[in-house]
Amino acid sequence: MVSSAYDELKIFSGNAHPDLTRSICGYLEARQGECEVFQFSNENIFVKVGENVRQRDVFIVQPMSTPVSTSIMELLIMIDAMKRASAGRITAVVPYYAYGRSDKKDQPRVPITARLLANMIETAGADRVMTVDLHAGQIQGFFNIPVDELSALYMISRYFRKKHLSNAVVVAADEGASKRARNVAQSLQVPLAIIEKRRLANDEQVEALNVIGDVRGCQAVMIDDEILSGGTMVEGAALLRAKGATAVYAGVTHAILSGKATERIAGSVIEEMVVSDTIPLPPEKRLDKITVLSIAPLLGEAIARIHTGRSVGELFQEPDGGNG
Repeated sequence: MVSSAYDELKIFSGNAHPDLTRSICGYLEARQGECEVFQFSNENIFVKVGENVRQRDVFIVQPMSTPVSTSIMELLIMIDAMKRASAGRITAVVPYYAYGRSDKKDQPRVPITARLLANMIETAGADRVMTVDLHAGQIQGFFNIPVDELSALYMISRYFRKKHLSNAVVVAADEGASKRARNVAQSLQVPLAIIEKRRLANDEQVEALNVIGDVRGCQAVMIDDEILSGGTMVEGAALLRAKGATAVYAGVTHAILSGKATERIAGSVIEEMVVSDTIPLPPEKRLDKITVLSIAPLLGEAIARIHTGRSVGELFQEPDGGNG
């Protein structure tokens, strides 16, 4: 075991996803750090670190999940508190990075909010960032500090491999998901298809237009990084069945499931949707056809490697995709 340049490993949690933090600590057999994080009646957020973090290697686990603005502010204030308490190194573990779709100016007079968030995290005092399946890979370049982008697609691939699907084909939910879907197709050693879609407006409405590739007589596995309103997945699944697919499954990293997404999925032709727990999935959204895989072992292993100065990239160079 390579020793760390910093003292004891400390893992802290905001209020966005405490269950995930507990699971990470369980994987590492580490005690969770003590920290108070709450709101006053005026909605101001208060943070108090409950133990010594001087020269410690601090990891703050906080996805930018609902309520998004509160989760972001908690993260920033926790980073500032750790910095002022003389933490040796601060890593922001952000399993889900919000505003990923706001990564460029695609319309006149709009912000690049993903870049703004990166600036805020750096200004607060983070020394590095760990995240999972960014919506746009170029967001890594918005940071001037190291960014470790992990992927949940390896464990999703393993799940579908164990199902022994017959005559399977991996389908990118849209052109933007084609690279992720290609990696899954290579892992499963099956063909790749891509759904063409058109976004109708800024109100999340989409229209599935065509399928590039042959899916007739195949069991299709749709791949995407996140599911919001469910429009892309539900429309795409219906199109795949219309094109002759015998069954449709889905694999998605971030199950946001906003608005009427759960009802859409429940009434869709999708037989099973496999997601990770990068953000919490409340009981009312846990449909029988939704399978949740834990991201905690992957995050825990990456945290251990960063703490001891080992390669994180090696996690994804092993034939089976590492411990993720």
